[in-house]
Amino acid sequence: MPLSREEIAARIACEVEEGFVVNLGIGIPTLVSNYIAADRNVMLQSENGLLGMGPFPFENEMDPDLINAGKQTITTVKGASFFSSADSFGMIRGGHVDLTVLGAMEVDAQGNIANWMVPGKMVKGMGGAMDLVAGARRVIVAMQHRDREGRSKVLKECTLPLTGVHCIHMVVSDLGVLEYNGRDGFILKEFAPDLSPEEVAKFTEAPLRIDPNVRPVSV
Repeated sequence: MPLSREEIAARIACEVEEGFVVNLGIGIPTLVSNYIAADRNVMLQSENGLLGMGPFPFENEMDPDLINAGKQTITTVKGASFFSSADSFGMIRGGHVDLTVLGAMEVDAQGNIANWMVPGKMVKGMGGAMDLVAGARRVIVAMQHRDREGRSKVLKECTLPLTGVHCIHMVVSDLGVLEYNGRDGFILKEFAPDLSPEEVAKFTEAPLRIDPNVRPVSV
């Protein structure tokens, strides 16, 4: 079985280091906040003007005035601060975000990401994605490995309008963990436990090198 959305989020949480400032995108990335160790000193940043997001609230903790960039209700942690969207994007563009986690429609062998629009479909805008992939020190993509027709979304070349170029560092999909190395392209580091590395490679259009020490995903 492929990894669930929650398992993808839990695996990405392992990449969040002590002292990091982290921005979480809409979709699977928002779940990462639920899996960061409680004793780890991490500040989650939201581009709508908050530093210090906590896990999603229980029903009796909900405050409609506390939302993330995806308009989901959230909690805050001790030391949280609120500021304008302009200050928030200054933080992002200034290189003060250590890690951003985003969803994607496509990624490719050049380290590009497409996640903000499908031509001909209604779109509200790219949000903060273009700034985040350009300004964050590390970019991790959380995504389904294949589309509804079973076609790979890890491509030789993106077909959709790009969000950023040569910017991704890691992809965590429902099939495994792919590290991106600009020289060697995608390297399979971990695979979903019910699959084999060779099966992950079969479902990947982009060239994929299997790490000699590849192992099952552990969350």
